[in-house]
Amino acid sequence: MEPQKIAQRKRAVHVADAVNKIEGVPVRSYAIELSNAWCEDKITGVQMKEALLKSHMELARRAK
Repeated sequence: MEPQKIAQRKRAVHVADAVNKIEGVPVRSYAIELSNAWCEDKITGVQMKEALLKSHMELARRAK
């Protein structure tokens, strides 16, 4: 992947994390790990979303 594309993705993640912080929503370490993998083109956006959804569903299941 081109360095410009990696930088663009990193900026997008930084903005998303900043918005979450403003809204008072903590960013879990697993989400950061997935975001970094996406930035480096190790996983696709779809894979990242699927992994986050699966993780959130598991957390919700445990909370019941």
